[in-house]
Amino acid sequence: MDPKNCALQAEVIAAVAAEVGADRLGVRLSPFADYVDCVDSDPEALALHVIDFMNGLGVLYCHVIEPRMCVNENDGSLMIPHRLLPFRKAFKGTFVVNGGYDREEGDKAVADGYADLVAYGRLFLANPDLPERFRKNAALNKYDRSTFYTSDPVVGYTDYPFLD
Repeated sequence: MDPKNCALQAEVIAAVAAEVGADRLGVRLSPFADYVDCVDSDPEALALHVIDFMNGLGVLYCHVIEPRMCVNENDGSLMIPHRLLPFRKAFKGTFVVNGGYDREEGDKAVADGYADLVAYGRLFLANPDLPERFRKNAALNKYDRSTFYTSDPVVGYTDYPFLD
């Protein structure tokens, strides 16, 4: 892992921390992202290097995305790979995870100390009242991936139904 690969990230994080204060700054990392053939040969080492830099500044929180879901060999179901533990152990601030979590998995991640918080991006998009649905153990709306990132100001972002 070449630290020069993190130079731009470090420069941006330091500049934002200087402007707003590191104690008010959160950084999202996607070390395992593979969008548009954008991959790193050693994503764990790269992310750990950035996290070490963030710790030195006192960054408030680190929001990290799990790798893509993998198949459970026992029953064929999709499961979260849970590869963020090294980052959790390294980061000194609040650690937020994201990537395929449902209520049960999220509760377990926090209870087990794997994360301080869980972000529910797609679930929240499709369920604008997600905390209430979790409280009531209510059914969740399914998200429609075809409506993500569209120019339509209504479809997909504001048209999911609330609980009655």
